Amino acid sequence: MARIWDSFLTERDKQVFEASGHGQRAGFGERPALLVIDVNYNFCGDKPEPILTSIERWPHSCGEDAWTAIPVIRRLLEVGRRKRLPIFYSTNDFRADGFDLGGWSLKAGRINEDVTRAVNGNAIVAEIAPADRDVIVYKKKPSVFHGTPLLDYLISLKVDSIVFAGTTTSGCVRAAVIDAFSYNFRCTIVEDACFDRSIASHAINLCDMNAKYGDVIGSGEAIGYLETVANDLFPQLGSNAPSR
Repeated sequence: MARIWDSFLTERDKQVFEASGHGQRAGFGERPALLVIDVNYNFCGDKPEPILTSIERWPHSCGEDAWTAIPVIRRLLEVGRRKRLPIFYSTNDFRADGFDLGGWSLKAGRINEDVTRAVNGNAIVAEIAPADRDVIVYKKKPSVFHGTPLLDYLISLKVDSIVFAGTTTSGCVRAAVIDAFSYNFRCTIVEDACFDRSIASHAINLCDMNAKYGDVIGSGEAIGYLETVANDLFPQLGSNAPSR
């Protein structure tokens, strides 16, 4: 089966993956949570438009690829909510004075631009807005596990696996997947529900995550799996779930 990363690999690369055994299918868990990473206006822009247009106003936007993935994410959320699965969102939360930007201020040249916009850039895009039962986790670093209560929530719910969507594939998605893998969660990365500013970065990081940390699959297969999960496995997560 052709994969999105095939055109970026050399013949030697393909032989190495086959000979080394990397990329073995890990399989799904029995108590999954959905994790939607950073699908906010800062990373999507406020409307579908080409990335080079979008980044004129939204420096960190992924442009049109974000708006291609958003309907896919919405379908995943619809199934997850019908099954009453735990759904977590991440987004950023920085002080107005930039004190807590840390390394971002060193590498993101336009991060301190003083721009007034009609919407809060850290708000989750309205098309996939969190519901009352969902949990928003605010973060300052690439991984949503770093310095946040996410792991506590997952342990409390006895989650054994995470289905990932969001952005950027090469940055915050990858960082979260590696941390989740390190905590022994089964990781499923939904290829067409993830996006990046760079096509090459998107493809190669999907390749690398599939080789070592989780299963990269399409949304059709992911939805088919979620449909098989028992209803209401998580009654303790009611409408009063912790959120901000």
